[in-house]
Amino acid sequence: MTEDAFSEHRPLLFTIAYEMLGSAADAEDVLQESYLRWSAVDPAEVEHPRAYLVRVVTRQALNHLRAVKARREEYIGTWLPEPIRTGPAVSEDAILAESVSMALMLVLETLNPTERAVFVLHDVFGYSHGEIAASVGKTEVTVRQIAHRARQHVQARRRRFEPDSEATREIVQRFLLATSTGEIQGLMDLMAPDVVQIADGGGKVTAARRPITGSEEVARFVLGVARTSITPDTRIEHATYNGMPAARFLTDGELDWLVAFEIHDGRITGLYAMRNPDKLHRDDAVRLLDRGVR
Repeated sequence: MTEDAFSEHRPLLFTIAYEMLGSAADAEDVLQESYLRWSAVDPAEVEHPRAYLVRVVTRQALNHLRAVKARREEYIGTWLPEPIRTGPAVSEDAILAESVSMALMLVLETLNPTERAVFVLHDVFGYSHGEIAASVGKTEVTVRQIAHRARQHVQARRRRFEPDSEATREIVQRFLLATSTGEIQGLMDLMAPDVVQIADGGGKVTAARRPITGSEEVARFVLGVARTSITPDTRIEHATYNGMPAARFLTDGELDWLVAFEIHDGRITGLYAMRNPDKLHRDDAVRLLDRGVR
């Protein structure tokens, strides 16, 4: 019975933990810790299992986030969220798709742990201030103030977002074709003038350590990477990561790197290149995400 309740709500619990932490590996650790606590509880004493589990996962994720915050400040190069492979259902839920997008996840990194928990639980998952107060150990009045402050912070920094679709995948296909033929103007025409390219190598592989901005600068950088990193043995696959169209680059069946594309109004506005092997070579199955909309 205990395991059944946890399994039933697992997609929701993983989604909450991942959005709070930006790491699938850390989210799985939080779920394991939460399950151990749940298994020690008498289910008969828990009136609302889902609400109880959300509180447990939130508290564990908060503890985890506070512990990793310092490590991320010392990260070599730019830190990007660990990409997760997502299915069509995520792209069909606009709120969920944006909430796991690379751009918004990076904005969430600029919040303190409590602000992040409150924003995620209220604005993404729809929990009331009172429910959140029980999860984060604050008064309802305080949570309301935190939510207002966090929302203002996010709204000032969030980017326009379009989930993966046939139209966005077609733009990615044209981008890859222009890259393979070395057409710099063709690449520039596909990108917004203020496009941003961000790469995460974690200090373990070669990657730009700072964001690159501007269509010409990004186009030249992309063509340079293509000349040195893409060989006749490289296989390119289309996929969806974090609700965004993406391209996977494989050599001998091994995933070397992937790029997720942020697209708005028919132009590429952001490229998020993951090269850190620690964030690539995990379970590549499609993740089941759930907002638990009531």
